[in-house]
Order: sequence, then structure tokens, then C-alpha cells
Amino acid sequence: MTDTGVPHTPSRLLPDEIHRAVGPGTALLRLETTGSRQSLLDGAWWPRSRDVEREVPPLITALTEHLGPITRVGLDASAWNDIPVRLVVDDRVVHLDSFPVGDDTALITRGDNDHFSLMVVPPATTPEAARTAMARAVHADNVTQAADILLAELPHAVAPSGSASPDNDEAPGQ
Repeated sequence: MTDTGVPHTPSRLLPDEIHRAVGPGTALLRLETTGSRQSLLDGAWWPRSRDVEREVPPLITALTEHLGPITRVGLDASAWNDIPVRLVVDDRVVHLDSFPVGDDTALITRGDNDHFSLMVVPPATTPEAARTAMARAVHADNVTQAADILLAELPHAVAPSGSASPDNDEAPGQ
């Protein structure tokens, strides 16, 4: 309890220091910690670019540490630059699938048939908006689709589909 008699509830957001300390090649990832897998999303990932060969290996390494060996990653072909059919990460082959489904999720496969869905926060997102969206995505009782979380939490200049918003006539990455 605080001095005012009101119980203190810890923030669900990662502190700014976490984001400032993250170096190149580090995956910014949050996973649902209850293990219930009752929510719509199993986690959230904030890549720093759309370069698959730079962003996906740290993600796979982090996921493997928490979930076990990852065999496949599904990404939206229109949201990523040059998706190869496979990557070798930590001496393991990981197959990459590309689908025209929208860049708001990545589908992760562990083993033969165990799937995880991660919300993908667009790289240009501000740290505050990314933290808020990621915290909402991993909430154990979340029933909101990734696209809806991103639309609610991100500034209007960043559209989750990788396209320009109605308020911004510039193409992404310009």
C-alpha cells in the first residue's frame, strides 16, 4: 500500500530504460506468462526494421529459449523485404512461410503442430505506443485482434498494414 492507503498496482509497461539499452540484434519480445493460452495472441514482437535476415534470427533465438525449438515462422510477404524460404539459426533450419495476410501477426510453429501467434508492432512505432500495445497483446484475457490493438494504440501516421494512413500521404519508409 502507498501512503495514501490506495494499493499500488505495478505498471504492465516495460520501463524506458529497457528500450534504450536494447542493442542491434536484440529481439523485443513479450510472451503471455500464464501458460493458459486462452488469449487471442500468445505474445508481441517489435522488430526494428523489415529486414527478415536481421530481425527474425534474434526472435527465433529468444523464442527457442522460452518455448523450445522453432520449426517455422509465417510472415506477411507484402510487409517484409525478401523473405527467404529458410534460415539457419543456432545451427537449426527454420522454414519461413509468406502469406498475404497483413503484417500485424507472425505465426510461429514449434515442433510439427504447435502454433503461436505474435502481434507484430511496426518498426517505426514510438517506444511508448509499442510498450502499450505489447502489454495489451499479452494480457491473459485479451480477446482483441492484433490489428485492432495496433489501430487503437499507434499514432495515426503508422498503419499496421504497412500502408500510409489516411492522414499521411507518404509511403511507408519515406
